[in-house]
Amino acid sequence: MLRRLICILAARSFAAIAVAVVLTSATVFPHTIHAQHEAQANDLEATGSRLSVYLVTVGPGRHVWERFGHNAIWIRDETAGTNRAYNYGLFSFEQVGFISRFLQGRMEYWMRGFETDPHLQGYVSDDRSVWVQELNLDSHQKANLRDFLEWNERPENRFYRYHYYYDNCSTRIRDAIDRVLDGTIREQTIRVFPGHTLRYHSLRLVSNDLWTYTGLLLGLGQPVDEPLSAWGEMFLPLKLREHLRNVEVRGEDGTMQPLVLSERTIYESSEFIEAASPPRRTLPFFGVGLALALVALLAAHRATEDSIGRIVFTGIAAAWYALTGLAGLGLAGLWMFTDHDTSYRNENLFWFNPVAILLVVLVPLLVYRVPWSERVGRLAAVFVAGVSLLGLALQVIPGMNQVSGPLIALAVPPNLALAAGVIWYSSIES
Repeated sequence: MLRRLICILAARSFAAIAVAVVLTSATVFPHTIHAQHEAQANDLEATGSRLSVYLVTVGPGRHVWERFGHNAIWIRDETAGTNRAYNYGLFSFEQVGFISRFLQGRMEYWMRGFETDPHLQGYVSDDRSVWVQELNLDSHQKANLRDFLEWNERPENRFYRYHYYYDNCSTRIRDAIDRVLDGTIREQTIRVFPGHTLRYHSLRLVSNDLWTYTGLLLGLGQPVDEPLSAWGEMFLPLKLREHLRNVEVRGEDGTMQPLVLSERTIYESSEFIEAASPPRRTLPFFGVGLALALVALLAAHRATEDSIGRIVFTGIAAAWYALTGLAGLGLAGLWMFTDHDTSYRNENLFWFNPVAILLVVLVPLLVYRVPWSERVGRLAAVFVAGVSLLGLALQVIPGMNQVSGPLIALAVPPNLALAAGVIWYSSIES
């Protein structure tokens, strides 16, 4: 009996202790958690109050990969005496598999922080303009941005799959700032349409380099001709600089204030300056195409008379069809076998036809009267010319809005002239 009484009393004691612990936890733990959150907030406030945040924008440079400009986030800690510029545009030609990844559209870039002064001086030494904008962030936003960038700089976090238009050095910086602003930049720019496209800006920025201009005009497909919002335009560092001037944030007093507190120019280049708009080159390209067409027709006529004419006509036809056929194979390859999504659905395949590569062999055989080659050569040449005309006619259909005027002007006349020359020559009896 005594043992049973002792057990009952012990159980009641344990129950009372458990209830007391639970009640104590219910009242003490929330206060503890609240105190921890308050301490963390105070730490962020203290950290952020000594930070200054700047957007650094760098103008175009000499090399092709520098034509679109560059940027970085500069964070200065006045108390610690540190200056770090965080750069998302790092790559190396020495990377293993660099060429294959470049061709496949699978480039790997990484980010890293640098000491600001020597980093900026390097751009100045290359005669590239440098501008700085101080950003109007509160203490918590500054501290959060600094913490995010330090986390992103860790070796396991720093690499990313680069995309020239949608995920590059500028969009990464835009997104990092927008992240601490809870989407304010996106909200204020996603519905603003300045009236330009990815192709417009690409051609504008390489306007002084004819070969790069022609390559971009040829290799970029329909996706780059969609209208861009101001948010999308910020893939360009100078456009990020421009559009941030129009963004407003809510200040501590509740009023809307400019995100950009101040701007200053560290250095301005007199040589490397962005063009305001793409060059108009349809007429010069048409002049070249028309000249090629006339020479091809004259050579075809001469080919019916002597061996020199046959050699000239064969050379012109083989060179043109090799150029356009290889270009067409390249465009088809970009569309079907790579991750270069801005090269998909490329209307330039109408004028730079992969089938043309067959004519590099067929035209010489036809000119020198290999029996079966005349019919096959005529069919191939007419097919290439007919597809060119079809592509030209389809330009009036809505949705066929790819900007290809200069290339149409360049390619259609020789395609038609060479087809006419092949038909003419093959109709003459030997």
